[in-house]
Amino acid sequence: MDAQRQIDAEEAPGNRRPGLAPAITLIVFAPGIAEVLSGATRLSFIFVLIPEMMVWGCGALLIREVVRRWQGGWTSMLLLGLGLSVAEEFVIQQTSLAPLPWVNVAAYGRAWGVNWIFFLFMLVYESVWVVLVPVQLTELIFASRRKELWLKRAGLIVCSVIFIVGSFMAWFMWTQVARTKVFHAAPYQPPALAIFSGVVIIAILASAAYTLRNIGGNKLRDFSGAALRTSRQTPSPWVVGAVTLLLGFPWYLLMTLIFGPPRDIALWMPMAVGILWAALAYYLIRRWASAFNWSDLHRWSLVFSAALVCMIAGFLGSGLWPRADLVAKAILNVIAVVGFVWLGLKISGTMLRGSPNERVE
Repeated sequence: MDAQRQIDAEEAPGNRRPGLAPAITLIVFAPGIAEVLSGATRLSFIFVLIPEMMVWGCGALLIREVVRRWQGGWTSMLLLGLGLSVAEEFVIQQTSLAPLPWVNVAAYGRAWGVNWIFFLFMLVYESVWVVLVPVQLTELIFASRRKELWLKRAGLIVCSVIFIVGSFMAWFMWTQVARTKVFHAAPYQPPALAIFSGVVIIAILASAAYTLRNIGGNKLRDFSGAALRTSRQTPSPWVVGAVTLLLGFPWYLLMTLIFGPPRDIALWMPMAVGILWAALAYYLIRRWASAFNWSDLHRWSLVFSAALVCMIAGFLGSGLWPRADLVAKAILNVIAVVGFVWLGLKISGTMLRGSPNERVE
């Protein structure tokens, strides 16, 4: 009842701050960070950014708004982000089900009709760099509105429709056009059971997200830390950033198993190591965020370092890119770094002035 009263109060015309700037920013940031800054979407085919904004952008925004309405935590947001990744990999573009078109032989890690190594990499990449990082960054930029709902009910409906239309566009452009006509891969229709399994997994993750919405307290307080405050101290923002880099870069080793030289490694080994590595990252971040001195500067360092990981690692394989794509990515990465530095300086100044927004509440 308290959550519903908060939603009704925030949606009331007299109590809701006008403007969709945070929502629009998140819609741009989700594919902007995960696809454009990383180099996955390059200048030579930048037109695909439109369906990416419809799927990734609206998907991240819907997740953020749903979790806010649940008064859930970042654990719930992570679980829904995993669900969005499963939707992409099993239902929309089906890249974890179809044989990978970028390799001429059977990719390492493919078994029982699933590209397991690719799927594991994308599960983390898409839930973190498509959802968690853009949401955190947007809430840092619009710190005074981080507790608010950014969409009314009508906005949720419109956003959902755009997401569905964008998903169909992404499915058609990839499975029916790019896969067969650009990469010249054989048409592939995943088994209905595999697609249905993806839908079931999404439902399980959504149910878990709702069930675990109160982990660490209400109101997005687990990764942000307010309801988890303990007597221990979190490391300095610089240490948080450095450790985030050390946790992030090794994740790309999974892709070297697919696109690098053939390796005679049992599939269960990189799968087990990858899962344990992801669990370690989750544990550390929650532990840091539960410290009494966790602040917006720590959040900024976490997000900035994560963005640096995808920007720097995104240059892997860039030797085959057109020069214009490489130059465009480098320029966009520099602009992004300048923007992050400016935001960090702004947050530092706010904390020095003792603003109430210096801590995540």
